[in-house]
Amino acid sequence: MSLVRFLARPMLASSFVVAGLDKLKNADDTAKQLSPLLRRASESLPFPADEKVLARVIGGAQVGAGALLALGKCSRFSASLLAGISVLNTFVEWRSADISTKEGRHARRAQLLKNISLTGGVFLAAVDTAGKPSLAWRAEHLAMDAKKATGKQFKKTDRAVRKAVDNAVGA
Repeated sequence: MSLVRFLARPMLASSFVVAGLDKLKNADDTAKQLSPLLRRASESLPFPADEKVLARVIGGAQVGAGALLALGKCSRFSASLLAGISVLNTFVEWRSADISTKEGRHARRAQLLKNISLTGGVFLAAVDTAGKPSLAWRAEHLAMDAKKATGKQFKKTDRAVRKAVDNAVGA
């Protein structure tokens, strides 16, 4: 792992871990922020959604995925999970921000920009292969190599058969 990745992943993950711990500690506040969104989503959900449980699940997921990203374990998966949570957090915080004052509007804009920046960072981390090819790339190239090898083998076999036929006809 490069020095940049070694330093950048924990730095990026720290914000999510702290926010996740805050959500776990203050699940009631988070549940209150989530309730307008859940009221809309509850119509399409097959089960009743408990805001407090969902707030704890989101907080726990943030802490777990943030810790995995910081440690460099399952970093692409954990960054993808954090990206999804970050989009949700951005939406919820944008809707619940106080915009009655000029300071509140500035704080809402600053929070939005921070959330967008963090989302961009975890999107980059989600596609970072750390210099190793992705599984899709490996599978594609393995298939191409197999096709080439099969083609070469077919040509060799075809030449051998033609040569045998020529020898049999000429004899």
